[in-house]
Amino acid sequence: MQPLHQRFQVEFNYSIFFTQGVFSPQNTTLSDFLRAYGEAGFKRKAMFVVDDGLVDHYPDLVDDITNYFAPLADEVQLVQSIMILPGGEACKNDPSLFERIVQAVDTSGIDRHSFVIAVGGGAMLDLVGYAAAVSHRGVKHIRIPTTVLSQNDSGVGVKNGINYHGKKNFLGSFAPPVAVFNDSDFLKSLDDRDWRAGMSEAIKVALIKDRSFFEWMEQNAEALAQRDQATMDYLIHRCAEMHVEHIRSGDPFEFGSSRPLDFGHWAAHKLEYLTNFSIRHGEAVAIGIALDSVYSVKVGLLSEEGLQRILNLMNRLGFELYHPALSENDKELLRGGLHEFQEHLGGRLTIMLLQEIGRGVEVHEMDAELIAESVDYLETFNSSLV
Repeated sequence: MQPLHQRFQVEFNYSIFFTQGVFSPQNTTLSDFLRAYGEAGFKRKAMFVVDDGLVDHYPDLVDDITNYFAPLADEVQLVQSIMILPGGEACKNDPSLFERIVQAVDTSGIDRHSFVIAVGGGAMLDLVGYAAAVSHRGVKHIRIPTTVLSQNDSGVGVKNGINYHGKKNFLGSFAPPVAVFNDSDFLKSLDDRDWRAGMSEAIKVALIKDRSFFEWMEQNAEALAQRDQATMDYLIHRCAEMHVEHIRSGDPFEFGSSRPLDFGHWAAHKLEYLTNFSIRHGEAVAIGIALDSVYSVKVGLLSEEGLQRILNLMNRLGFELYHPALSENDKELLRGGLHEFQEHLGGRLTIMLLQEIGRGVEVHEMDAELIAESVDYLETFNSSLV
């Protein structure tokens, strides 16, 4: 018998909305989307999962959500028991939280025409998105990111996941949301660490794709560090724009070995585990960017002048660019992150380095001694700032 060959394509579409006061009765951005989305004639439900840290800052949030959905009752029925779960990276390490969300999808009668809506930081969005992606083989999910990092990077992409046996995002899915709603008002709840941490992803995408954006950050570093909202709004919009442009034009489901948007991440992911997540993901990414920038100089790609501009910008924004965990066990634990990074994607090792500011270049091997020298460079640089 002759083999049968199958080929088809699936189109994904979603919009990212930028707004303020998304649950204000006067703001119809979300309600207009819910009314217009999908086929007519289906009685749909909406199930919310909310980051508990957000509720601490906004104690009226659950009531605001309930009141917002009251006029929508004939079209979208709100599941009354709004789930409030602990956020932060710890939520991706706790399998019981994943089980609770899946169980709630089941008991609440969330079908494939309904919505699971996540409100919180990037880790919470990852967890909820993964639970939605595997329930009924995929129910629709909406993201409402509440941190700089999730609004400009993780929340606008197509990946979801949880950690497993010490490996970051070992369990996960490629499941785009049906919509993302970036509400800048939620950024007021952030402490200075989380405000700053999300900017590392903007530095990352500027370094590998857009020199002019990097120069804009140099010009506006003080305004960003001092929490000027209008400046941050531009940073988030431009970073999100470049992120979705890359997804659209590249390899959105990562079938190949290339992963350019993970510049600086091989070390960052390992550093998070080595510090038991005592540092934020964005803080680890900043250190990873600095490490790979130093390494780029040592292998003759990036100029020393370019490196100093990168380190100076991150220093002006307030980032620490070294952590003692980098040097543990003579850097051997850190270097183990290279194997884990390769294993996660498969294929040959592919690492993004810098040829110049605004232009990345992929390499397929890393020299262990030069990695160690790069760590020592950052330690010395960090000490010189004290």
